[in-house]
Amino acid sequence: MGLVRPGAGDWDEGMRIGTGLISPPSPAEVVSAAADAADRGLAGFWTNQNPGGWDPLTLLASLGRRPAEVGTAIVATYPRHPVTTATEALTLQAAAGGLTLGVGPSHAWYVQDQLGLPYTSPLRHTREYLTVLRPLLHGRPVRFDGEFFTVDTRLEITAPAPGLLLSALGPRMLELAHDLADGVAAAWVTPDMVARHIAPRTAPGARIVAQAVTLLSPDPDRARAEFAGQLTAVGRMPAYRASLDRAGLSGPADTLVIGDDTTVTDAVKRYQDAGVTDLIVVPLNERSRTLDLVLA
Repeated sequence: MGLVRPGAGDWDEGMRIGTGLISPPSPAEVVSAAADAADRGLAGFWTNQNPGGWDPLTLLASLGRRPAEVGTAIVATYPRHPVTTATEALTLQAAAGGLTLGVGPSHAWYVQDQLGLPYTSPLRHTREYLTVLRPLLHGRPVRFDGEFFTVDTRLEITAPAPGLLLSALGPRMLELAHDLADGVAAAWVTPDMVARHIAPRTAPGARIVAQAVTLLSPDPDRARAEFAGQLTAVGRMPAYRASLDRAGLSGPADTLVIGDDTTVTDAVKRYQDAGVTDLIVVPLNERSRTLDLVLA
């Protein structure tokens, strides 16, 4: 499948396989999963920001044994000032290295309803956010006066710039990622969604980091129906709903990789053929067996 092993070269020589956890119950489980990923030879370990959950950058800083790359997919932008995000990311990069920073605007139900922050113009807010964040990550001063941010500062942190990804599914957000990020982080997508809607809108050489949630099951139809109910809230979020509608899917459960060993290995190949450069495999069950399959 052209999968890249550690030491085999840069990510653009083939699709890299990483992993992560959904809603880990403790930091200790994250530390253990990252060590296991390193022992297996996976290319990356990824965290994300769940509302009310653990802080992803702090979790990554706590890791001991881990793959060469660690990443966030994603950190929410509205609750964090871009200077704060840049400071935290560069601190982690200086201390441990190998960071890829994925950011995104999250959703109104979290930012507005739970945090009480105005979820105004996510596209314009994200554009300004990246305009401030990106030069700071590269050690450059920023002087910016916009609708959402007024910044005149520089960071006195010496560290290599982490890669910068944007959570993007719709055409306008993908255009923004094309212009101001190093690639895209995408969740709840099928290989067909990547091939038809995401890959054609990414810049040449840009990374497409996609999450693949897997479930080994002898009864895929029953398992998918059971998870459809659990994922109802995800399917109602406007960004995901629009993405699923473009693909003609009824809900996020339709993006899950459910079936036997062959189903999983075939899905990995289809993601690669669709243009995914980095696949984050997130097993819902039989984690060890699933990760063995994708690296076979």
